Amino acid sequence: MATVVIPALLRKLTGSKDRASATGVTLKDIIDDLERQFPGFREHVVEGGDLISSLAVSIDGEIITGGLIEPVQPGSEIYFVPAVSGGGI
Repeated sequence: MATVVIPALLRKLTGSKDRASATGVTLKDIIDDLERQFPGFREHVVEGGDLISSLAVSIDGEIITGGLIEPVQPGSEIYFVPAVSGGGI
């Protein structure tokens, strides 16, 4: 089972819980499990079959690039965080 750290903006869906446990072997599986637990969660993190562009996901301290097919290990810690973008000067 993975531990998912819920960002403040999504805690209204989790009853103010800042962490949740979820099962799955891919990020999609984890999101599907979170959707079962907290209806409406998916629409805040997935759009058009992929992660929304304004969101970054970290699994075990590494920002992922594989999207929803990214593998998740038992005991992983997953963070959903607003994506940070840079700009020119």
